[in-house]
This record gives sequence, C-alpha cells and structure tokens, in this order.
Amino acid sequence: MAELADIENEFIRDEIEEFLERPDEIERTIETFSNAAPEMQAIAAALIDGDNFAVDELTKEALEAGTEALEIMDDGLISGMGVVGIKFRENFIFVPEVLACARAMKAGMAYIEPILSASGVEPVGTVIMGTVKGDLHDIGKNLCIMMLRGAGFVVHDLGVDTSDDEFIEAVEDHEAKVLGMSALLTTTMPNMGKTIEAFIDEDLREEVKIMVGGAPVTQEFADDMGADGYGKDALACVALAKKFMDDDDEEEF
Repeated sequence: MAELADIENEFIRDEIEEFLERPDEIERTIETFSNAAPEMQAIAAALIDGDNFAVDELTKEALEAGTEALEIMDDGLISGMGVVGIKFRENFIFVPEVLACARAMKAGMAYIEPILSASGVEPVGTVIMGTVKGDLHDIGKNLCIMMLRGAGFVVHDLGVDTSDDEFIEAVEDHEAKVLGMSALLTTTMPNMGKTIEAFIDEDLREEVKIMVGGAPVTQEFADDMGADGYGKDALACVALAKKFMDDDDEEEF
C-alpha cells in the first residue's frame, strides 16, 4: 500500500495531512498521487493552489514533452480537483477559492479538450445537470460538471432554478441516460422528489438514472425521494455516473 512519503510533491503531501480526514479518502488520494509522475503532481498542486497561470504553463510543457493528454487530465487536473472538492465539502475553502481552482482547471483543459476531440475519443455518456426549482446555488453543481466533463462525459448544464419540465425536456432532447439534481436549501430539497414524480407521470422514469446531491442532501433523503443514487461530493458524482453507464451497457448486452 502506498504511503504519504511516496508522493514527491511536498505541497500535495501537506494538503493531504492538513485537510483530508476520512481514512478512505486519504488512502485513495495517496494512492493516486504516488502513482502520478512528478510533472503531474506539479500540475495538481498548482490547480489546488488556484494558480491558473502555472497550470497553463505546466500543461503546455507536459504536452510538448510528449505526455499524453489523458494522463495530464487524469493524474494532474482531475486528481487536483478531487482534493479541491473535498476541501470545499468540509468548509476548508469557500466559493472564491473554488472559482480560482475552477479557472485553473479550465486553463489546463483548454489544451486537453481539443486533443481529445481530434483523437476521436468517444464520450462516456451524456448527463443533464441542474439546480432544482427555487434554488439559485450552483458552485457545487458546477464543480461536479467540471469533473464529469474531465472524466469524458458530455454535460448539458441547465443552470439554477430548473423546473420539472426543463429537466424532462433536456433528457428527451439529448437522449441522456443520467440526470443530476442539486439543492443547497432544505426548503428546495422536496423539489427533487417532485421532479422525480414528474418523470413518473410522463412514463420516463425508467429511461434515466437520477442522482441527487447538495450540502443538506443525505442518502436517506435520496432513497425516500426515489432517486437512483446520492453523491456526497464531485468525486462521488463522477463515480456514480460511471456506474450508471456501466450498468446501462450491461443491460444492453
């Protein structure tokens, strides 16, 4: 099993020691970075620090040195954003810091996305994302969207204050297999259940997997609302979406 000392980058080691508290997340993060090249660790560290100029330069240098775009995306950008997601969830950082990190990831992805598109890499799947009716919060949702896109999904963002009809129309128009709903207010959480009921009324419930998330949302609430899954953070959101797509592929087979 990998140990913290196996990670070359001191900044990342310090981040893990200071901000990660859950044993499973500590183990997973150490394993991820211990297997990443020093150059990828440097990209991740710059992203976690919110330094978009450094991420831009380091990503460009890595590509020029012959590093594969997927390696930079997975081991540098997505791994770094995973730490950001945990810090945001645990209230170690707040909206301004997350926006800086998002800008840094965007700087790196500006190089990566055209390469992946040109190489003909097939999308993992299509996901519809939106904050439920009455709720205007979107930082957590946007973080999930960034991670999903980085993981190879096509994501259609419906923004905030999204009605049942808008969710349904988007799923039908884009033939999406996965729908993600976010809520940050306890007063808007019930609208997740109302949206799920609307899909049932339209005989579309079996056509899409629905995942929910947001600070006040719990697994118990997700189960009560009839959702297919609950993601506690951006990493869990991506893992859940991938699971849904894998399950769908097995059903088709």
